[in-house]
Amino acid sequence: MQALDRRRSRLSPERESELYEAVMGILTEVGYDALTMDAVAARTHSSKATLYRQWKSKPQLVATALRHTKPVSLEDIDTGSLRGDLREMVRCGDQARERDAALMRGLALAAHQNPDLLEALRELMVKHELSAFETVLGRAVDRGEVAPDRPALRYTVHMLVGAFTTRLMVEAQEPDTDYLFDYIDAVVLPALGVRSPASP
Repeated sequence: MQALDRRRSRLSPERESELYEAVMGILTEVGYDALTMDAVAARTHSSKATLYRQWKSKPQLVATALRHTKPVSLEDIDTGSLRGDLREMVRCGDQARERDAALMRGLALAAHQNPDLLEALRELMVKHELSAFETVLGRAVDRGEVAPDRPALRYTVHMLVGAFTTRLMVEAQEPDTDYLFDYIDAVVLPALGVRSPASP
């Protein structure tokens, strides 16, 4: 990871942002399988050699672009309560969810079929997000909101991912803000022993 950061450091932050936005644009238009380094190079007026020097492969470029174009950084969220933090995560991701729902489903399928993409997503995006989310949960434990030995703590991420992935399958509807707020109050917080408006 440090070596990858050193390679990327040769580009200015502005140039990196341009490249990441171009990658996301192409992904939205044609999907992962049809995205090529040639297409990214052409759209960003770069050479393929430059892209491969900065990012070793297409999976690494895509995973890094996803991480750096997220609408909200979990490190920036601290409302003073776990319920507030979870709702803020949902609220900040509203526009991106509507825009990227089909894209993310396509990437999930591509990752299932492409081990290199799955590994890149885990190493360059998922591990970072899990670490940041554990910080959010750790603050809730430190505030006394959640008992440190609460069994559901280790499954909180699984519960939240389930909210996003199963509603479409079960109800044929996207997980909108109201649904996710209700899910947090009715499922996640009670499992963690946190009182919410939905608690009896």
